Formats: sequence, C-alpha cells, structure tokens
Amino acid sequence: MRGYAVRMTDVVDSDELLRRIQRARACAVREERAWRTRSEELGATDPQGARDATVRRMSYEAVLRVLDEILTPGKHAAEG
Repeated sequence: MRGYAVRMTDVVDSDELLRRIQRARACAVREERAWRTRSEELGATDPQGARDATVRRMSYEAVLRVLDEILTPGKHAAEG
C-alpha cells in the first residue's frame, strides 16, 4: 500500500505519523456521522438496531477524543 509502512518495525518520520493520525481522525469523523445518522433513522422502527448504532457512534466519539488529544493536547480538557 502506498503511504504505509511495509512492516510495523519500519521507521516513519513525525510528518508521516501526523498525516496518518489526521487520516485516522478524518475516518473516525465519517464513521461517527454515519452511525449517528443510522441511529436516528432506526430510532422509531428498530430500537435494538438504533441502540447498536448508538454504541458504535459512541465508540467513534471516544476514538475522536483520543486522536484530538494527540493532535491538540487539552482540546477537550474543559469538557471533563
């Protein structure tokens, strides 16, 4: 794959690491939005499906908080 290390032991510079984290954050944003939409769509017709979608959305929110803290330390400090 282009842009990715061949092995986990390959060394990457800080710019490449930052790009990877930013790509991961962008992916997590897309997934969080998709699961939020899915949860809202299923709310009235499939309560269990809506709950499952909500759990997935919350998981991506947690990932976003971690990646945000890596990229911008203290970004969520005021939230608790």
